[in-house]
Amino acid sequence: MKEIKCAFCKGKGIDPFRILSSISICPICEGKGKVKVEEPYIGCAFCHGTGVYPHTRLSCTVCMGTGVVTFREPKITCPECKGKGQKFSTSYPCLRCGGKGIIKKSPGSIGEEKISRRRTGVFTKKA
Repeated sequence: MKEIKCAFCKGKGIDPFRILSSISICPICEGKGKVKVEEPYIGCAFCHGTGVYPHTRLSCTVCMGTGVVTFREPKITCPECKGKGQKFSTSYPCLRCGGKGIIKKSPGSIGEEKISRRRTGVFTKKA
């Protein structure tokens, strides 16, 4: 586990939107300014690492307000959202990657292109 600066409150420990009062503590880090995350982690593609659900005052549902997501498996960029975490201009996370912008690299994939093997033994790229 690694301790990093809270993305939701930007490490200040207070609610950035001051919904209840100007001295309310951050609901993500509980006023500490730091959160513990598991390694390895990458920046959240859906909220762009801000910890805030886009166009709202709510914490991001993908990273839970931390600004980062943990991903241990070998990974490739999500082919649905192209790594953006959301498809086109919707305000919802991509269904394929869950808003992370990456998916688990499956056996038989090289880089970001899937390879299929025909009965002839020749490898061809799938579209």
